[in-house]
Amino acid sequence: MRERQLFSGFLLLLAFVSFQKLCYCDDQTVLYESFDEPFDGRWIVSKNGDYEGVWKHAKSEGHDDYGLLVSEKARKYGIVKELDEPLNLKEGTVVLQYEVRFQEGLECGGAYLKYLRPQEAGWTPQGFDSESPYSIMFGPDKCGATNKVHFILKHKNPKSGEYVEHHLKFPPSVPYDKLSHVYTAIMKPDNEVRILVDGEEKKKANLLSGEDFEPPLIPAKTIPDPEDKKPEDWDERAKIPDPNAVKPDDWDEDAPMEIEDEEAEKPEGWLDDEPEEVDDPEATKPEDWDDEEDGMWEAPKIDNPKCEAAPGCGEWKRPMKKNPAYKGKWSAPLIDNPAYKGIWKPRDIPNPDFFELDRPDFEPIAAIGIEIWTMQDGILFDNILIAKDEKVAETYRQTTWKPKFDIEKEKQKAEDEAAGSADGLKSYQKIVFDLLNKVADLSFLSDYKSKITELIEKAEQQPNLTIGVLVSIVVVFFSLFVKLIFGGKKAAPVEKKKPEVAESSKSEDETEKKEETAAPRKRQPRRET
Repeated sequence: MRERQLFSGFLLLLAFVSFQKLCYCDDQTVLYESFDEPFDGRWIVSKNGDYEGVWKHAKSEGHDDYGLLVSEKARKYGIVKELDEPLNLKEGTVVLQYEVRFQEGLECGGAYLKYLRPQEAGWTPQGFDSESPYSIMFGPDKCGATNKVHFILKHKNPKSGEYVEHHLKFPPSVPYDKLSHVYTAIMKPDNEVRILVDGEEKKKANLLSGEDFEPPLIPAKTIPDPEDKKPEDWDERAKIPDPNAVKPDDWDEDAPMEIEDEEAEKPEGWLDDEPEEVDDPEATKPEDWDDEEDGMWEAPKIDNPKCEAAPGCGEWKRPMKKNPAYKGKWSAPLIDNPAYKGIWKPRDIPNPDFFELDRPDFEPIAAIGIEIWTMQDGILFDNILIAKDEKVAETYRQTTWKPKFDIEKEKQKAEDEAAGSADGLKSYQKIVFDLLNKVADLSFLSDYKSKITELIEKAEQQPNLTIGVLVSIVVVFFSLFVKLIFGGKKAAPVEKKKPEVAESSKSEDETEKKEETAAPRKRQPRRET
């Protein structure tokens, strides 16, 4: 009896804790869409004529879980879900999270969400399109050289009144497999924003930092004066030809670069009267050859067998050699320009659009919109969440995304193992590509990211190129490493002595002659060294 009472008490406590947790989540959850039920009536499909893509309520492959499906390729899609009331982004923590699965893989398509401003800004759900005003755009996009998880703020400049898109710099890459992935953006009151992929932090930034967003949210204090003009007498030439220099009397500009080698002699056994090529004695005229239609038949040419045993055939001429008197076109040497003033740039003036903020002046969000133009079908959206606490997002990740992801990963692993070495190579390639995508996200490789991404794209489309791509990327990394280590160093000046230079030149000429003499020649119709 006592045990029964203890057990009942435990169940009551468990129910109370669960209820508290549920109340906590509900209190901190602004919107949650599981798509367990059909979306008709809750989501509004754009009636804009350009958006012909058909949305479907469909199961995720291998699960009983439903989502919002992009059902056709090469279509524009538009759909909106309105919030019960607009959310103020200026107060407290805001968490944006959703799942997306590329069930047919991802070659060229976007799967980002737009968090839309109130309709007073000039849009309607039925007319939703690419111009509908948003406050934040977030999510994966991959096509060609583009491979990123977007995080874009659309912020109003209080001075100019213009809305400007501010893009997160060096965003994380998009996983390219067919598994379910969950994307999370966490915005904190101290202006910190964190981007998570599958619960793992991939990027941390500051909303007001010019190093993290392009263009910076806060404009520069000064700008180049658009009215400032370069003076006509401004000289930007650091070096000029020496006006006092005179061409030496012995400088012959007409001397040829090469002259005949008068010391050369015709090799013994040279066959002057033998042609290099002769008619093929074994060739015969085809039976269907018509002289009137095809012209007079001629036997194909072959190498003259007599020339193979001889040093050469045909008319012999002396070979050419470098002309020691050659100097080329004379030009005056360069000297420092006494009138040099440096590279001109306009003076800086105060920026009329400059402003300062302690916190971004976000416009509230009143709806979620999916507006994409994709060449890919099979894109499945699920478990869309807006919350005020990141713990809520973590709870949903663990209860809705993680179980599906684990099942999909195990299934993929089993398929790879069952398929043997061929699929084993695919698994190896996946690891390689995932690693390369992470490396491409490093900020100091930003100048090289497009090149690396292009190579990865080619390898994904042609897996047999994986090794070649790895070699190419290693070359890029090695070149960058050499540039970073040695690029800024200048070689110490080396004093050259004339006798040594002459000796060196002589040695090089002798080497070239030896190489020319030693080089095997099948035949030499005109010249021989």
